[in-house]
Amino acid sequence: MNAVNFDAVMQRRLAEAEGARLLLHVCCAPCASYCLTQTAPAVRVTAFFYNPNMDTSEEYEKRLAELRRLVRETGEADVLETGYRSEDFVAIARGYEDAAEGGARCERCFRLRLFETARQAKAGGYDLFATTLTVSPMKNAALIDRVGREAAEEFGVEYLPTDFKKRGGYLRSVELSRQYGLYRQNYCGCVYSRQAREACAQSRT
Repeated sequence: MNAVNFDAVMQRRLAEAEGARLLLHVCCAPCASYCLTQTAPAVRVTAFFYNPNMDTSEEYEKRLAELRRLVRETGEADVLETGYRSEDFVAIARGYEDAAEGGARCERCFRLRLFETARQAKAGGYDLFATTLTVSPMKNAALIDRVGREAAEEFGVEYLPTDFKKRGGYLRSVELSRQYGLYRQNYCGCVYSRQAREACAQSRT
């Protein structure tokens, strides 16, 4: 069975949905930089900043400020955010503290953020919702698509499949980050990914 080309599916759907409203979950400004260039020309985008996985409120506010600056400078989106709700992530990570990066804890985190995006999309009357998470080479687009579709079914709002890393998307996000001088973090945001990054760095010294 051939793998689905989520990037091609996205391009076709956006061509059909000109002028629709998209609620795009954004993990950070660097990832958003490229994703907005792929979506904003076709649809009206609101960047939804819901990231309770951030390990500190300072990290949360820093990433949010950079997103606000990016959309102010590009004019490609509005911003909707929920405030720092770290208790949401703590609840879903409980019992999965020792899970491997990219494993069960990460899937629960994807589910947390995508289900909240779908809920907000339904409440706000958006036509579509999606996430920037698929721009990362470390994220599984097929897994994210499955979670997105489950959230769509739960809340009755359409999920836009994506694989933003395709067509050099990740490398372009790095270039855009340099162009706009964006703060580019070296971990996903949660305390577990930071610890894994630090352990990896220590092992090389």
